[in-house]
Amino acid sequence: MTQNDEIRDTRRMAAILQVTGAVIFAASPLFVGGFNGFAPDQFPVPQVDVPVQPAGYAFSIWGLIYVWLIAAAGYGLFQRSDASDWAGMRLPLTASLVVGAGWIPAAQASVPVATVMIWVMWALAVWALLRAGQSDRWWQRVPVALYAGWLTAASCVALGLVLGGYGVMSNTAAAVLCIVLALTLALAVQRARPDEPMYAVAVIWALIGIIMANLSVGPLPVAMLAGLGAALLAAQAARGKLAG
Repeated sequence: MTQNDEIRDTRRMAAILQVTGAVIFAASPLFVGGFNGFAPDQFPVPQVDVPVQPAGYAFSIWGLIYVWLIAAAGYGLFQRSDASDWAGMRLPLTASLVVGAGWIPAAQASVPVATVMIWVMWALAVWALLRAGQSDRWWQRVPVALYAGWLTAASCVALGLVLGGYGVMSNTAAAVLCIVLALTLALAVQRARPDEPMYAVAVIWALIGIIMANLSVGPLPVAMLAGLGAALLAAQAARGKLAG
């Protein structure tokens, strides 16, 4: 077997692992009864209608992410299994999906453990996005960008719930801190990957969900901060796209 054959085999195995990871990740809610958010009584300070959490409809983005990740992995396996342009992002993405497959059981058992896990998922997903190639944008980069973008918001939401739920700070202060953190991370990632605005779209979707959740019953400053963050991130994504 030549070195080129070994490289092709390694890349094909990575493509198979990506498909397997995507399927297991998407199927995991079916085996553990799904996830409707942390229960208020999972925290020492019960978390009910907290300002850091987006409106419920925002979480529907998971359906799109699940389907797109599976479809993209299948395309990559059957059409781009030995493509060097795809090779860099496969293993970190697969690792993130494997961690994600165990996230719901962890979230049902321990909020702090689940929070650590979702930050690991986020770091690996961003790594995959930064290593994704230029080819096949809608199959390779976009699903990873949506996944990484939503995890940027979701990981900060989880942190905000922990900070408020364990009495580290008030729920409003936790929301402000974690929105600023999410925006800081999102702007940094968007600057690092200016050719993929769909990352920003996923984060903005979450920020709009926070706005909607806080317009009627939540602290108005939190809604205003989320709105400002969405505008700044949209501007950053637009500048990056125009520059490219």
